[in-house]
Amino acid sequence: MKIAVLGAGAFGTVIANLVAHNGHPTHLWLRDKTQLKTLLETRESSRYLPNLKLERLVTPTGDLQTAVSTAELIFVTVPSASFREVTRQAATYAQDGSYVISCTKGVEQVGLDFRLMSQILEEEISHCEIGVISGPNLAIEIAQGQIAGTVIASKNNTLIRVIQECMQSNRFRIYGSNDVFGVELGGALKNIYAIICGMADALQIGQNSLSMIITRSLAEMSRFAAKMNANPATFLGLAGVGDLMATCTSPDSRNFKLGHAIASGLTVDEAMSKLGKLAEGVNTLSVIYQKTKDLGLSMPLVEALYHVLFNGADISRKIVELMTSAQDVDVEFSVAVEDN
Repeated sequence: MKIAVLGAGAFGTVIANLVAHNGHPTHLWLRDKTQLKTLLETRESSRYLPNLKLERLVTPTGDLQTAVSTAELIFVTVPSASFREVTRQAATYAQDGSYVISCTKGVEQVGLDFRLMSQILEEEISHCEIGVISGPNLAIEIAQGQIAGTVIASKNNTLIRVIQECMQSNRFRIYGSNDVFGVELGGALKNIYAIICGMADALQIGQNSLSMIITRSLAEMSRFAAKMNANPATFLGLAGVGDLMATCTSPDSRNFKLGHAIASGLTVDEAMSKLGKLAEGVNTLSVIYQKTKDLGLSMPLVEALYHVLFNGADISRKIVELMTSAQDVDVEFSVAVEDN
């Protein structure tokens, strides 16, 4: 297949290499002219994945039309802030019926509501078939050849099979799902809790406490999913608990790093600047916090982090408040489904 990957960050570069390794000619599109020059000259992504050489069939380009117009399969990996702009431009060149896959774990605020990336694709590039990739996919580990898995979600089962065939290897497995909204929601929400876990790690609160935070995070995620008519059982899979575990415990996670830096004394802006990479969790937190208020939904961890990041609340005090809050049921999936 002819493939285009839009966005040459860490995960976009990894995807380009995965599919090119399987014999598919791949355009890797990016806007940064300096980074493009480096990729063309060195065949190496020094900014994101040093020492990872691009596969022979990967062609870096700054021309969106060249990348998209002949592609049968398009992966979109750009940050959520530029996702709509890029897909709107790509729609002009995309072939009817081509497969377009979102790999971006974030949300876009629209008035008092929000859109997930698949919804943006449906609005901007509706003449194509839509899918979503999400899971515990730390790019640096995949680049190093460590065993990993992901989920491809789509209403189109042929699209799912195509993605499985073009991406899989003996080190990377791809599982299918028809719950597009649930898979994508898990990928967006977990970034919030990764920030919290990064803070917890910096404060050295202990493994028992960290385990409790992650477990309650999963409960909040499933509760929100049920309210939004997604299947909370999806959160028991790779795109839910799998992604949550990886992002909330890995020092390679951008959102974990952000939380760690903030708890170590930096402001949000200072931590973002130090990180040098976009942490989607900050934007997602702001949008989801407002949505929980609209829904009248209890999400104590989301609320606590929002007040720490945006209202200057003391982290230690918020932890005490969480520990003294009301104790409810442990496993909430069945309750959430019945309430919905």
